Amino acid sequence: MTNPMVLGLLSVLLIFIFMGLGIPVFAALGLAGMIGILFVQDLTYVYNVLQNFAFDETAAYLLTVIPLFIIMGNFALHAGVGKSLFHVAKRWCGHLPGGLAVSTILTCAGFSATSGSSVATAATVGSISLPEMKKAGYDKRLSAGCVAAGGVLGVLIPPSVLLVFYAALTEVSAGRMLVAGVIPGVLSVLVFVLGVLLISARKPAMCPKGEKSDWGQRLRSLVHAWKLLALIVVVLGSIYTGWATPTEAASLGAVASVLFLLTSKQDFSSKLKAIAGSSRDAINTTVMIMMTMLGAGIYSFFLSLIQVPQMVSSLVIDLPLPAILIIALILIIYIPMGMFLDAFSMLVITLPILFPVVTGLGFDPIWFGILAIKMCEIGLITPPIGLNVYVIAGLDEDTSLTDVFSGASWFILMEAVTIMILFSIPFLSTWLPYTM
Repeated sequence: MTNPMVLGLLSVLLIFIFMGLGIPVFAALGLAGMIGILFVQDLTYVYNVLQNFAFDETAAYLLTVIPLFIIMGNFALHAGVGKSLFHVAKRWCGHLPGGLAVSTILTCAGFSATSGSSVATAATVGSISLPEMKKAGYDKRLSAGCVAAGGVLGVLIPPSVLLVFYAALTEVSAGRMLVAGVIPGVLSVLVFVLGVLLISARKPAMCPKGEKSDWGQRLRSLVHAWKLLALIVVVLGSIYTGWATPTEAASLGAVASVLFLLTSKQDFSSKLKAIAGSSRDAINTTVMIMMTMLGAGIYSFFLSLIQVPQMVSSLVIDLPLPAILIIALILIIYIPMGMFLDAFSMLVITLPILFPVVTGLGFDPIWFGILAIKMCEIGLITPPIGLNVYVIAGLDEDTSLTDVFSGASWFILMEAVTIMILFSIPFLSTWLPYTM
């Protein structure tokens, strides 16, 4: 039989060939996996394994969290949660150097707590904040960069679909993974805000100060943030206290957000269109994620069949290097992958091989999960395929892709700072989930 490591490397090459031909990632993974299985087994074996594979791979109670979180975010969007958050943040921070950029980041963080989608966060907040920053005379690169980077908070701050996806792939507790995203999420926001303040101090012409609101205006504005606070309490509060499972909490959040939509000031036909559109979007996104999981599952089965994960794990663990350095090298792998693949694809390709290495070296899977998600964040704003960058460039015809990538480069450096802090202090990722 052909050497398993050679077969594994050839299968990776085959995946990239398929993707280069325009085949979707899930199909490229599935086809490469099936062709690989045929190399070591006959067609009857492949049929017997795959006839119930789709059901076994996707019919999991935990995965119902994904459409529920997506539809919760869509309902919250149409209920106007994002728009009200920006005006609250503007009242409190608009007078600071770079105040509107800071307000944009805080709004992204707040909206991320209602939506597990990075792209949805960037598109929603960008449509509100970009015109405001343009009107105030902000540098278009900084404006676009802070929206694109603020959007990546949507994959870390719970309820994050990607955190649930990681939990499903690695069989880590989904509840603990969601709660683990809280402190790293807050740290990411703080680093972004401090970075913007530093840029403003060095280049004040890029981001002029705005008008200062009095304390009465600030306090009155907090009324508009009650919907966000309610969703955070309902979803994260119920998970953390153990009052509800992640699936039950997602259901409660979806019900709360649809009630916010139904009680909004829109006319009835607009509400019906919003519900229909939100439901359709949730179905489309869920199917995309499930198909990615299915393709990845077939490919992972092939790798397990030829024992590549076990071989790689043994090989890496026996390297004459400090264990922490091995983890650092593993994380660096995500940088070039993020230039060409989306976050879901990166996780499904790497985790079957790398996760046994992480656990074999004795590292906490929750800590590694947070770091892996942070590395995926960087991929969303790096060229040539930074999804958030393309979304922002589409929102403002005066801002080119080059401008957005240029503005996002500052925030890539800030992301690197955050990752180094989380890497050096695992306690920040693991303390809260283990107090549940």
